[in-house]
Amino acid sequence: MLTIFTLSIFILTYVVIMTEKYDRALIACIGGVIMLLAGVLSIDAAFLTYMDWNTITLLFSMMVLVTITSQTGIFEYIAIVLAKIVKGRGIPLLLVVSILTAIGSAFLANVTIVLLLVPIILKLTSILGLPVIPYLIAVILSANIGGTATLIGDPPNIMIGQAVEHLTFNAFLYHLAPIVLVIFAGTMGLLLLLYRKKLQVSGEHQQKLQTIQASSYVKWNYTLLKSMGVLALTIIGFMLHTYLHLDLTTVAMAGALLLLFLTHDVYKPEEIFKEIEWGTLFFFMGLFLLVGGLEEVGIIDELARGIIYTTEGDYKTTALLILWMTGILSGFLDNIPFVAAMIPVIVEFEDYGMTNLDPLWWSLALGACLGGNGTLLGSSSNLVVAGLAAKANHPVNFIAFLKIGLSVVVFSLLISSVYIYFRYLIYY
Repeated sequence: MLTIFTLSIFILTYVVIMTEKYDRALIACIGGVIMLLAGVLSIDAAFLTYMDWNTITLLFSMMVLVTITSQTGIFEYIAIVLAKIVKGRGIPLLLVVSILTAIGSAFLANVTIVLLLVPIILKLTSILGLPVIPYLIAVILSANIGGTATLIGDPPNIMIGQAVEHLTFNAFLYHLAPIVLVIFAGTMGLLLLLYRKKLQVSGEHQQKLQTIQASSYVKWNYTLLKSMGVLALTIIGFMLHTYLHLDLTTVAMAGALLLLFLTHDVYKPEEIFKEIEWGTLFFFMGLFLLVGGLEEVGIIDELARGIIYTTEGDYKTTALLILWMTGILSGFLDNIPFVAAMIPVIVEFEDYGMTNLDPLWWSLALGACLGGNGTLLGSSSNLVVAGLAAKANHPVNFIAFLKIGLSVVVFSLLISSVYIYFRYLIYY
């Protein structure tokens, strides 16, 4: 009876989150607290066993770093300079925006980079008289693809990296960056094919862009140097953390605290904390409680056994099933809770004789991050872009995005299947 109740609460919470009628962080936390009230989880198990404080602290620390750095206006400056370099031409601007989003998503997290770039894109397209929707769609697709390349790029990767100690920042780069480059190039080709006739800019609008002074957006002072320096040191620390014998959370937390200390005379810590995306952090906390409830009553174990039964324990079939199942479902369900549920499932596979789980982890990461492009509900960054666009009276149509997003997801999963098979599975 308790098992049915727990599964019902999980599904009901998920359905309410999908309706988007209520704040998803609030609903996730309510679902988690119901688990506590019903006795599914004890308070000790909830906060000492199932709550992944490493992931939450890592996200919080990155938010602090980027929030302070963004106060300097450096991101707006970079965007306007790049727009000027391509002389305001529509198609080159689409490529520049996409590349900037992909690179930023890889090293600053995709939710963070879209928060920074979407307002700039709205302004640039307005100045140039361009339709904004193609650029917003490009940002969504690029954010999810670029975020796939690194451990900190997309929340699912952060969760996987925290769950598996040997999957380091460099490991994610080494194993996922090559396929990400191929998928990104193919996606750009599709977008250019779709929008090449819609992105024409008049000479008058191009001249208007040239009159904008990019330097007016940035504060050229010691705070900028401190912010960029500490951010660069933190990213270098991520790359070297195995040699420094420090975990990623420690590196990120040290960077955040150092920057808070160095800039406290300009930006008060309490003011920076007001800008943190607390909703995202509490959403994670609620999800950890919900998934902890599933694990506590044995549903996770049953799911693992079900996958093994379906694939009959075949290593290749299991890896590809995880890739496609995760990819398709992550398009229609937010990929964060799905990955939170799948992590303990893959861990369980060790009990069924699978000793090398790395290909399964890469399949999960690729499926979750790339599958997020399927619909506007697929990932946190999608929802952020859609929300900002709607607020600016440029709503992204769900069905219109679905047609493009699903095509990109199918393409991405096909390429990923070939990659996973020939790099990891061919000798099994």
